[in-house]
Amino acid sequence: MNRTYQVAGHRFMLWGDKLCKAVEGIAGFRPFESQDGEVLFAFMEDTAVPVMENVEYTFGYEDVRGFFGRTVKGFMLKLEPSGGNALYLWCTDGGNEVWICGNLSARLYRFALWVGYGLMTLPYGTIAVHSSCIVYRDRAVLFLGESGTGKSTHTRLWREHVEGAFLLNDDSPVLRVEDDVVRVYGSPWSGKTPCYRQECYKLEACVRLSQAPYNRITRLSVLQAYGAVHPSCPPEFAYDNGLYDHVSRCVDKLLQAVPFYHLACLPDREAARLACRTIFKDTI
Repeated sequence: MNRTYQVAGHRFMLWGDKLCKAVEGIAGFRPFESQDGEVLFAFMEDTAVPVMENVEYTFGYEDVRGFFGRTVKGFMLKLEPSGGNALYLWCTDGGNEVWICGNLSARLYRFALWVGYGLMTLPYGTIAVHSSCIVYRDRAVLFLGESGTGKSTHTRLWREHVEGAFLLNDDSPVLRVEDDVVRVYGSPWSGKTPCYRQECYKLEACVRLSQAPYNRITRLSVLQAYGAVHPSCPPEFAYDNGLYDHVSRCVDKLLQAVPFYHLACLPDREAARLACRTIFKDTI
């Protein structure tokens, strides 16, 4: 059994009964199913788990400990839930196969697919950005910020108070640089909000949010813009020179392509309308 998906124009395959059946329990992948055809890479099952020779990054979420690093031949991810079996994902440098073994529970498998997709598509000018993405007038705007800043609240205010605005993705939209144009794609990874659109829009602007007792928006310099977007890029890829070179190239193109703003704001109607007026020169 195999299943084929397409995200941000990149087609990939899940190969094997276990991987295909496990993805059925993950919300968000069905809209991205694709017809069989040439694929960029494939996820496959294996039991011969390699040794992680060098741990480059450790992290945690819920009760899961995560480890990302290098094997002798490539990259590896280990996700270890408290009191449960681990999930392992690995690939070889320059290869087009991503191997998975272990615990295929939805919360682990979803994250592993996100990392594997990122590893395989990063060399093609493609990167997932932690953000909430609104679409207005057929243009996308990314709202950046740390968890708890109010990204989802702000994009909800756009939907409620800016006619025609809608949500593309609420956690991990995918950016792709094509011919110096930055486009934003929906993805199967949308956090707690079930918003899985197989759609694509040209990026209009990026906005870093912070909470404040007032509403004020300012244009950022290139250096400030870099500081605004860098924390929203996949942290797993920041500790390897080869991976980070690809991240840097994507970010450089992004900084050249669109304006960046900082919005210090309240969670209210005027914050959304202020951002809309500034970015789109609307008179609302």
